[in-house]
Amino acid sequence: MTGRLRTTGCAHRQNRFRSRLRRAVASSEGPVGPARRGPAHVYADRMTSRPVTSPARSVDDYRDSIERLLRPLAARAVRSAAVPEALGRQLATDVRSPIDLPVFRNSAMDGYAVRAASVVVAPVTLPVAGVVAAGAAGQTPLPAGAAMKVMTGAPIPPGADCVVPVEDVRAEGDSIVVERGRAAGEFVREAGADVRTGELLVRAGTALAPRHIAALAAVGLAEVPVFQPIRAAVITTGDELVPAATPLRPGQIYNSNGIALAAALIANGVEVVSVEHSTDDPGVFRRLLSAATSSADIVFTSGGVSKGDFEVVKDVLAPLGGQFGSVAMQPGGPQGLTVVDGVAVLSFPGNPVSTMVSFEVLARPILRALAGLPPVPGHELPLRNAIRSPEGRRQFLRGTLERGGPHADPVAVAVASGPGSHLVAGMAWADVLIDVPAEVTSLPIGATVRVWTL
Repeated sequence: MTGRLRTTGCAHRQNRFRSRLRRAVASSEGPVGPARRGPAHVYADRMTSRPVTSPARSVDDYRDSIERLLRPLAARAVRSAAVPEALGRQLATDVRSPIDLPVFRNSAMDGYAVRAASVVVAPVTLPVAGVVAAGAAGQTPLPAGAAMKVMTGAPIPPGADCVVPVEDVRAEGDSIVVERGRAAGEFVREAGADVRTGELLVRAGTALAPRHIAALAAVGLAEVPVFQPIRAAVITTGDELVPAATPLRPGQIYNSNGIALAAALIANGVEVVSVEHSTDDPGVFRRLLSAATSSADIVFTSGGVSKGDFEVVKDVLAPLGGQFGSVAMQPGGPQGLTVVDGVAVLSFPGNPVSTMVSFEVLARPILRALAGLPPVPGHELPLRNAIRSPEGRRQFLRGTLERGGPHADPVAVAVASGPGSHLVAGMAWADVLIDVPAEVTSLPIGATVRVWTL
């Protein structure tokens, strides 16, 4: 399954990843099946460029092969990233707070800082001794029997132990009438109440979301250590494909796979370094593949993997050890898996829905785990449609969720479109993939099915 596309060396920053990939290929388990099921050279007969006569591989078996191949990418380089640019990156080490948060005692409300003992008997009139704005030093002590006006976030003056909200007072010249008493500590944010100096703020391995970025910025951190993201390149193939906004000639269609795969990769924590398109000319594909493997940790291709006359991906990669054959799934049956210069190349079929279902089922769970993202959500729901499924193939139907209300949990799932791999509009309407087991040929209305969130 390994191959050489060119004779030049790999980029220095990728040598470690590629050597690990080569070791994975050479290991006793092999990247295409666990050792207990036979050595790699035996399993290769099931995924070759020759006509496949043995049974198609199961989805789980094939996905395990990909996972073993990509596992070395978990050990990635660490770099420092500016906090605003670290969104979506995986934190390399635990981050502890360098300061208390809040930094100082401050007011939770616009109002008046007082001693609770001064307002036990309300209503009570207190003179206003001053004003403390947000950002003020706030070191002037509160005189006994007085109040100081404070803004939200302003320091609590020494001597005060609670804040009376502005809604509970009535101004009378230079004094206020407090209509309602308050207990000590009310509407006061104590220093360190949120997090103390040295306490864990964000755990290593976390994929940084906006809420994490906010916390890091709040404690004054300018940079954090993150793992270098996995770099991916995308190559689409086919003479019939043209870019968006190009006038279509007879026989041409717009190229959606490149844009769709790039978007899916970015959404799952991967850095996309290039998106290219190849004609069905093997020379063009070789040149693009050479550039892709020199800059990426993993390459995704679409099209050219089936049994037609112009299967450029299979024609180029099979002689390099690429394994091409059938996985027992619909859509997305034809698949290819190759290592070129130490870089994994995942080859999906070219129909748009087949491409995206292949990514969702075979690649997305693995990439999310490597990026530190939560697993793909899945749950069980009753069907609103009766469905039929091909025997021996695990079918992934596009489905829409039915909810009891705008923000309610889903109560059922309906098939969004037919099983055809060309039905792109159904993918756009879908919320989930309906997972129909390979041994099931039909399901009635109301049957419980497993669904995976898109």
